[in-house]
Amino acid sequence: MWLPLLALMAMLLFLYRWYRQSEIMEKLSDKYVLITGCDSGFGNQLAKQLDRRGFQVLAACLTEKGAEDLTKQTSDRVQTVILDVSDSQSVSSAAKWATQIVSDKGLWGLVNNAGILIPVGPNEWLRKEDFCKILDVNLLGMIDVTLNLLPLIRKAKGRIVNVSSIAGRLSLCGGGYCISKFGVEAFSDSIRRELKPFGVKVSIINPDFFKTLILDSGRLYDNIKNIWSQVPQEVKDCYGQEYFHSYCKFIGDICSKGSSQFTIVTNCMEHALTAVHPWTRYSAGWYAKFFYMPLSYLPTCVADYMLKSS
Repeated sequence: MWLPLLALMAMLLFLYRWYRQSEIMEKLSDKYVLITGCDSGFGNQLAKQLDRRGFQVLAACLTEKGAEDLTKQTSDRVQTVILDVSDSQSVSSAAKWATQIVSDKGLWGLVNNAGILIPVGPNEWLRKEDFCKILDVNLLGMIDVTLNLLPLIRKAKGRIVNVSSIAGRLSLCGGGYCISKFGVEAFSDSIRRELKPFGVKVSIINPDFFKTLILDSGRLYDNIKNIWSQVPQEVKDCYGQEYFHSYCKFIGDICSKGSSQFTIVTNCMEHALTAVHPWTRYSAGWYAKFFYMPLSYLPTCVADYMLKSS
């Protein structure tokens, strides 16, 4: 008797959650969204996607070429700015630019998408500067952008969408990337609780493997070879060529899992910006949903064994 009742309750709960998450806001044309890292990948795709939905898009690109290409491919609702998130002066200038544009309406959405993966490799092969390079972009840059734009976001009672990774839940490789994404998780959790009284909602996106610029197999192979060439000889002798080749194979296996369907991720971002009740966390991709994210909740010894086996 209890089993059918529990099944019914589970189904009703599922239907309730589905209905709650399917409620989408109207009147999007007067809402401003700023996206970082729009030269390529998720940021570029999201800018085009939100443009089609009628948003006023403030697209931050690292290069002039990226900004020019995006402008040609979108409507006049998309405005671009050059932004290096690791440069505080650049961040401050972009924030002033956004303030002038949004005026009293405030900023409805901030999507912290900009990120880098290289340098990546076994930790002992890297230097402190290699870690700092990634942290300056993926974590400290994201924090800098968020803090500069918070007054505008609070004014609009808007949304913050931070792009983390499955590597922000399970450390999959050495270097600063996983460390930075664990930091994104921590910052997102703390600021979500702090801003709740102001009506601001914060969401985290956890993509798995996608063929963005940072997961380009050629660039990653060149990165590993360059790092290996600079490793002290005594460290090389300790690890050996077999370890080097096995690590190259590991990176190749990760790249081979990459998907080109960026909309899997950008649809999550769009939902976080347009849903009446956005999710706190979005697992983007099958590997994320059914392997890595569930694995992150299991005992460490189980996760270590599964990651080593995979």
